[in-house]
Amino acid sequence: MLRDITIGQYYPSDSVLHQLDPRVKLMGTLVYVLSLFFFRGLAGFLAVTLGLAVLIRLSKAPFRYMVKGLRAIAVILVLTGMFNLFLTPGEELAAFGIFKITDEGLKSAAFMVVRLTYLILGSSVLTLTTTPNRLTDGLEKALRPLNKIGVPVHEISMIMSIALRFIPILVEETDKIMKAQLARGADFESGNLIKRAKAMAPLLVPLFVSAFRRANDLALAMEARCYNGGAGRTKMKPLKYERRDGAAYLLLGLYFAGIIALRIWLKF
Repeated sequence: MLRDITIGQYYPSDSVLHQLDPRVKLMGTLVYVLSLFFFRGLAGFLAVTLGLAVLIRLSKAPFRYMVKGLRAIAVILVLTGMFNLFLTPGEELAAFGIFKITDEGLKSAAFMVVRLTYLILGSSVLTLTTTPNRLTDGLEKALRPLNKIGVPVHEISMIMSIALRFIPILVEETDKIMKAQLARGADFESGNLIKRAKAMAPLLVPLFVSAFRRANDLALAMEARCYNGGAGRTKMKPLKYERRDGAAYLLLGLYFAGIIALRIWLKF
C-alpha cells in the first residue's frame, strides 16, 4: 500500500505547471481546496471537475499514476462514506437494524467521497510538479511576513521539506524490507485482521530503526555543516515572478470568482 503513495513524489516534465513559481502553485492549491467545500450541487461539482481536469492535463503527469495514490486512502474513503451514509438524518430510504440510509445521507456520502478524492488528486498535482526544494522556498517566501510576529517560518519550511523527502525514501525502504521478509517466509496477506496486524511487526520494527538512523545521520550532517536556522541565509536561485505567474494568478482569480458566483446566484 505504501508503494501506491504519490503525494510528496516529484514527476519531472517540461509542462506549464512545472515552470510556474511555487508560490503560485501553493496559492492555487489553497484556492482549489476552498472551492472543494464551496459546492453542494451538481453545478459546482462540474466546475471543480473541469478545473481539476485542466490542471492534470497541463501537468503532463500520467493520470493512472495519480489514481494509484488513491489506493492508500481507500479505507478512509470507505469509512467516511459509511459514516455519512448511515449517520446523516433525513428522509429514510432503507433500514438495516439500527442503521438507516437517508436521502440526505446518500447525497452527503457521495459528495464527501468526491471531495476527498479530488483533494488527494489536487495535492498530488502540486507535489508532482514541484521539487521539495522549490516547494520549501515558495512556502518560506510566502509566509515571510509572519517572521515579524515570531513565527519560525524557515524552520517550518525545512521540516516540511524533510518530511516530503522522507516519503519516497521510506516507501523504498519499506519495499526492500517487505521483499526480504517475504523471502524468509513472512506472510502479510492471509488471516484475519489481528493476524495481519501481528504479521506487520517484522516489517515495522526494522522500518522504524531505519527511519531513526536516517534521521540521526541527517542531523549529524546538518550539524557538521554548521546549520543554525534561517538567520542570514541566502538563496543560490532566488524566486522571481515572471509573466506566466501573473497570468496564472489572473486565471486563479477568475476561477475563484466563478465558484463564488455559482454559489451566490445558483445557490448550489
